[in-house]
Amino acid sequence: MPSRSLSPRARPAAASANIAPPAAPDYAALAAFRYALRGFTAFSEAQAHAAGLTPRQHQALLAIKGTPDPQPIGIGALARQLLIRPHSAVELVDRLVQLGLVERQEAPEDHRRAQLRLTAKAELLLRDLSAAHVQELNAIRPTLIDLLRRFAPPDAAPDP
Repeated sequence: MPSRSLSPRARPAAASANIAPPAAPDYAALAAFRYALRGFTAFSEAQAHAAGLTPRQHQALLAIKGTPDPQPIGIGALARQLLIRPHSAVELVDRLVQLGLVERQEAPEDHRRAQLRLTAKAELLLRDLSAAHVQELNAIRPTLIDLLRRFAPPDAAPDP
């Protein structure tokens, strides 16, 4: 899991009250950046649907496969990773199990906790989806880099 949260709840509005509003040219960069993110999200959703998944199911498979923890991810960690409530994660995992994409196993150290693993079917599906996503990210990479540079503070070191 990333070391810092990308959650909209990560920084309360009050914490950002002392931050100066962006200058007028920055509004255009923010709008362009949000547009690029929405474009990638739309691409990702279309790819998930074409593979017979909902976007959230695709995100769950990716979170299960991509956990940096040496132990398989559990329901609680999956819920946190997807920014959903634990009961919603349980329902999501139940559906993925029904689809033959995820296996739920008892954790050896705590039999109340479930560990989640992808099936071979899910591994193949995720491999193809991920390849398409990496290809799309490489296509939009120059745009994203250009936009991110526009947000760098004036005294920031140049990118390598």
